[in-house]
Amino acid sequence: MNTDSQVMANHSQLESNQSSHLFVKKLKEHGELIAAMLSGLLILFGWLLDKANLSTPSIIIFLLAFVIGGFAKAKEGIEDTLANRELNVEMLMIFAAIGSAIIGHWQEGAILIFIFSLSGALETYTMNKSQREISALMEMQPEEAVRISNGEKEIVHVSKLIVGDHILVKPGELIPSDGKIINGTTTINESAITGESLPVSKSLQDDVFAGTVNLNGAVTVEVTKPNNETLFQKIITLVQSAQDEKSPSQQFIERFEGRYVKVVLIVVLFMMFLPHFIFGWSWTDTFYRAMILLVVASPCALVASIMPATLSAISNGAKSGILFKGGVHLEKLAHLQAIAFDKTGTLTRGKPEVTDVYVREGISEKEFLQAVASIESYSNHPLAQAIVQHVKSLDLLTTTPENVEDVSGWGIKGTINNTDWQIGKRDFVGAKQAEKFHNGISWSLAEEGKTLVYAKDSKGIAGVIALRDTIRSETREALKKLQAFGIHTIMLTGDNEKTAHVIAEEVGLDQYVAECLPEEKVNHLKQIQSHYENVGMVGDGINDAPALATASVGIAMGEGTDVALETADIILMKNDLSRIADTIELSKKMNRIVKQNIIFSITVILILIASNFLQLIDLPYGVIGHEGSTILVILNGLRLLRS
Repeated sequence: MNTDSQVMANHSQLESNQSSHLFVKKLKEHGELIAAMLSGLLILFGWLLDKANLSTPSIIIFLLAFVIGGFAKAKEGIEDTLANRELNVEMLMIFAAIGSAIIGHWQEGAILIFIFSLSGALETYTMNKSQREISALMEMQPEEAVRISNGEKEIVHVSKLIVGDHILVKPGELIPSDGKIINGTTTINESAITGESLPVSKSLQDDVFAGTVNLNGAVTVEVTKPNNETLFQKIITLVQSAQDEKSPSQQFIERFEGRYVKVVLIVVLFMMFLPHFIFGWSWTDTFYRAMILLVVASPCALVASIMPATLSAISNGAKSGILFKGGVHLEKLAHLQAIAFDKTGTLTRGKPEVTDVYVREGISEKEFLQAVASIESYSNHPLAQAIVQHVKSLDLLTTTPENVEDVSGWGIKGTINNTDWQIGKRDFVGAKQAEKFHNGISWSLAEEGKTLVYAKDSKGIAGVIALRDTIRSETREALKKLQAFGIHTIMLTGDNEKTAHVIAEEVGLDQYVAECLPEEKVNHLKQIQSHYENVGMVGDGINDAPALATASVGIAMGEGTDVALETADIILMKNDLSRIADTIELSKKMNRIVKQNIIFSITVILILIASNFLQLIDLPYGVIGHEGSTILVILNGLRLLRS
């Protein structure tokens, strides 16, 4: 048993440990920069000794600058070469520095090492900066929770929490696990999950998520998921895997790097001899120019053209509640020509409400609703749940049905008081009988864009229930943005033709497919792909998962099912459709920046090679031009971190 004071003491100890860990992490991050700066100071000291005609001590100082400044990059280059059996740009720099020392250019070789190590340190820094969002997420991951058991409080590690545990969350604390509030009300900052900075009010039975911040009220939460299955943990896993997964462009550049380095080494070997015989250069000048070529022809800037930009874009998305499962999906977004949308839960809120109830003569509306709700309570379909909620709001009692059978995509069957019922679509209960019911009342309801659920008993159509799903407030504007990009928009829905037409007209869709069964969505998507090469799919349900997997890019709504989240390539945590257009714009901007970087880096390499051949630059200027271009392309990629 722990008292409140012990709880506070343990929290203080945890904060102290986290501070120590953060200090060590910062020291490691800046280790390369410290080594580079020390190397630079040694070069300055060696230069002063050289000016004082103390050549031997100056060489020793320059050698120290070689070792201190070049150790990290040399180690990295050698390890990567042995692991991948491919030469890399680090090895080119090592060869150039050693070559400079061989011909007596100790100072210039040391300057090469210094600028290369400084460039590497800045590259590491900027790469860490682009990955700062995942670090921030990790730091927000709670380590401990206050569990309440038999009225007593005890501190436990979050990994020890099990489903059903009750935990106390005080104002200002992070929520340790996904759960439901069972006592208290509060306001919660869910920006770590949704990217939305505005706090959200929470009360009894409302869901709360691990990693979010409890702002102003103490609440008791019942744990609903183990620690490794929380939404917060899934987000961290997704962002980490996205940063590890390379885009096709990056994979091509890395394959190209190994071959390019070999070509450079072969050309440098020829450069060591041919100019002496062809142009009459001295052996020293020939070797010196070969070393400069080794530096300026290195593809450092080209290699750094893509990854920092991709990581910056992924981090930008994570900060805004948009999760990418890899750079490949982010790259593809810019090329989408069409996007297909599921209706329920995607274009609409997925929370339909009962608007009209019509029953057959001889049966009361109360009896009808009780029978329908009793059977529909065994279905997870949003329409079924809406009917059940409507009946509960009327304080009507339901009974336990028999022989319940859920017919996916059509409806549900069941028996109440020895009477068999069929509840679902028009064709499920009999199209002709449904059309004749109440002199075609169903047609007028459908004209209003309402979804109809028919109920049939042993005597025929017993009644019809009309429901209307509310359209998301941002849907119309989101579709306009997509259409402004020249993207064709399509809705795939299981609703009837009339309802689908009304919804499509209301939100401004280019095309719709009505009465689309779950298993037919993939076929319809493939037909769309035959007209539009790159097609995206947006959905939220289990029945959308196959289509999400089939699409060029699958986009899931954050409130969707786990299956949809796992299948999709991109997840909108805030369920805001307007974010799709923003994400496409981010993808287009990333592709533009990558192209800029590639063109710039290749241009600089060609200019430096030509300048070296014409004997217009010396080694230090070649290093500055080469490494400077590398830093510039990295900084250009970091522009994507801005919202």
